[in-house]
Amino acid sequence: MTGERPSTLRELRETGWKSRTVKEELRSNLIVSLEEKTPLFPGIVGYEDTVIPEIVLAILSGHDMLFLGEKGQGKSRLMQQVVQFLDPFVPYVDHADLPVHEDPLQPITTAGREYLRSHSDDEVKIAWWSRDDRYVERLSPGTKFADIIGEIDPARLASGTSMSAEEALHFGLIPRMHRGIFAMNELPELDELVQVGLFNILEERDVQIRGFPIRFDIDIAILFSANPATYNRSGKVIPQLKDRIGSLIQTHYPRSRSLAVQITEQEADMALDGSYPVVIPYFMRELVEQISIRARKSKYVDQQSGVSARFSLANYRTMIASARRRGILHDERPAVPRISDLGHLVSSGLGKLELDMMGSHQMSETQVLQAVVAEAIQDVFQEYVDQHGLDEIAEIFGRGIKIEVGDLLPSSAYAERLEHVPEIWERAFEVNAAENEAVRAACIEFVLAGLYSLDMISRSEQHGGISYEIS
Repeated sequence: MTGERPSTLRELRETGWKSRTVKEELRSNLIVSLEEKTPLFPGIVGYEDTVIPEIVLAILSGHDMLFLGEKGQGKSRLMQQVVQFLDPFVPYVDHADLPVHEDPLQPITTAGREYLRSHSDDEVKIAWWSRDDRYVERLSPGTKFADIIGEIDPARLASGTSMSAEEALHFGLIPRMHRGIFAMNELPELDELVQVGLFNILEERDVQIRGFPIRFDIDIAILFSANPATYNRSGKVIPQLKDRIGSLIQTHYPRSRSLAVQITEQEADMALDGSYPVVIPYFMRELVEQISIRARKSKYVDQQSGVSARFSLANYRTMIASARRRGILHDERPAVPRISDLGHLVSSGLGKLELDMMGSHQMSETQVLQAVVAEAIQDVFQEYVDQHGLDEIAEIFGRGIKIEVGDLLPSSAYAERLEHVPEIWERAFEVNAAENEAVRAACIEFVLAGLYSLDMISRSEQHGGISYEIS
């Protein structure tokens, strides 16, 4: 309880509390978590055997860390979760004139030491700093030296303070985060002068401003993130800084599509129940992830930029929203996403794909996205064909049936055109297409789009609608 914590230095000494560094805190609390076998990074999926063990080793080694990976691989979330291994609260000297959260037993500033010398233990008030407040994160672009290191305060110089004196400094974020964690996103975009300042802090834990070294015993853990394309580019990060980052943690995209599906469902945080519930066939979940997988392999997409997991997430939400809109308009419960709902991925996908100017030639971003979606449909459909056959279904559509599809067509329109449901459908899909018109419509569109991707039927578009028929 907060009220039971010591409120004076004397009370703190009586508890036997001892100072320890940030990295000692991280190490000892991590060891407890390992002993108790508690989840180390809750909500992080797919890194159990790759990334997380490397973070554990880095913390046990007392290293500063660089998280290296493409966008949307959870680098920021991982950095933020390192905080959980700090103590829930640490005491500090509660005095407004002190520039940092001073350790009551080991102050690092001249002002802090002088204050403790001139006051009795009963007079020194103690406050408590929570672990969440001991973490600060900064994005590199636009960050100045004064922001994170500090600057000479002209007002203090005017009052007669020497430039080489500690009292002349206005502290930046890193000195103010003494006894905490500082995270810098996109390290290669950081100005070289600021990188030099970080090098001094990593090497000597001192602050140099305008050539005047002010030595503190700064206690801080520093985390960085970077994209491989820029981090490995010559001249973007000074070699001395690279050399002093203790551990490089390489992140990655999900190693399997099923894992990607799990991550997207977890992160989407969209209720599928309610007044207009949504049921999502698994092949539609697979398609959303396969679109991202295809985009990450496309010669038209700039692979150095990467395709973020947020691409899948935005597309998944848009697909659900499109299905729910149809459910509301036609009073369909549940609403079931279809291939035609993927036509709206232009709104969620545009801006998240950066084109390769050499590979895309004259293709627009919309055309690239449409090509990626078509490839993903072919991939997933062929897997279902290989696993379940679906020859019976292909034969039905080969009889010359013409079917119009669209995201705003009611599911009953599909049922009217295909009353007989082949038995194979009950084996091929994890939802029974015979039980629900909306599910049947989703299955029909999947098969039609799949057959079209294999050039087995033709497709035509008119007035916003799409028709499939035998070639």
